[in-house]
This record gives sequence, C-alpha cells and structure tokens, in this order.
Amino acid sequence: MSSTPVDGRWYSLEQVELGSGLYAMHCAVCHAADGSSTTEWRTLDVNGNYPPPPLNGTAHTWHHPLEMLDDTIANGGVQFGGVMPGFAAVMDQSERLAVVAWFQSLWPDDIYLKWQEIDSRSR
Repeated sequence: MSSTPVDGRWYSLEQVELGSGLYAMHCAVCHAADGSSTTEWRTLDVNGNYPPPPLNGTAHTWHHPLEMLDDTIANGGVQFGGVMPGFAAVMDQSERLAVVAWFQSLWPDDIYLKWQEIDSRSR
C-alpha cells in the first residue's frame, strides 16, 4: 500500500481513510459522526458522568500527546474518570492511530500546531 503524506502532519491520507471507517464503526455513536459530540462536554450528565468530548479540535483532545490518545482508545477513559470503554481487543495500534489521524484531520492548522508542540515535549 502506498502512503500519501498529509502536508505538515504525521499521518497519511490512507490512515485518514481507514480511520474514517473505524471511527464511524466504533466512535461516532458517542462522539458524533463529525466528531462534534456536544458543547456541554464539561457538564455532568444525569448519571454524574461527563459526556464524550468533541474530537474535532474544539475540546481538550489536542492537549494530549499521540501516545496518550492511543492509550485512551486502547484502554478507555475510566482511568481518567470517564466511562469510555477500551478498544484494544477490537483495534490494533495501527487502527487506533488511524482513528486519531481521522479526527486530527478535522483540526484546523492552528490547533494541530499547538498539539504538535505538546506532542513533541512528550518524547
């Protein structure tokens, strides 16, 4: 499979394409088809849980390095006080990273550049 890099980003167009389908299958039910989730993601729901945050660059996802994003998808959000299940048994690391590539493709360049700085400090 050829790999077409996305200019200025760590991922390829092929990863974004794969991630789109995986996201639709596993993530959209909670985070919305377009990654927008809810603007009320900081407000506890009736069960005392925070709703899934938007993944489209409008919430805190960009504050987390790639390794943490992968870990959260693999092991779930319970470790951070959330209710998101882990997907390690459902998706391997390359698939999880494809999901990250897809939702990062939604981020405007200024948000991506801020994330890139955070990610570079984690290495």
